[in-house]
Amino acid sequence: MPGSANTNPMSLFDVAGRAMSAQLVRMNASASNLANAGSVAASADTAFRPLRPVFAEELDRSSGLSSVRVTGVYRADTAPIRTHDPDHPLADANGDVWAAPVDENAEMVEMMESARQYQNVVEAMQTAKQLMLETMRMK
Repeated sequence: MPGSANTNPMSLFDVAGRAMSAQLVRMNASASNLANAGSVAASADTAFRPLRPVFAEELDRSSGLSSVRVTGVYRADTAPIRTHDPDHPLADANGDVWAAPVDENAEMVEMMESARQYQNVVEAMQTAKQLMLETMRMK
């Protein structure tokens, strides 16, 4: 692991832990986006922009295992939706408000997909643990 003080080879459980952390980042970003869907602002600059996590593959050369790491969570470069609503308290001089450009359906799919992948990793860890216990009983 580059930049890490730990020189021990990465284990299956280390890889699974990183995968679970990555899925939690995806779920949290989607939850934040859904929470801000429909929010409005007084200008395009202050309108909420959806969060997008970015991941990178990381290879542990000592074990040959590949894992994932979060390189950052960034605001999407998506333009807010301008709506003409002169009676809204946040309306600008032209009577416009700016809504968050969040696609609620896409965010729900993202959340369900990341939750399912998290569950798959948990099941893989449980299977590995069970196999290790059975191997120890055989001795």
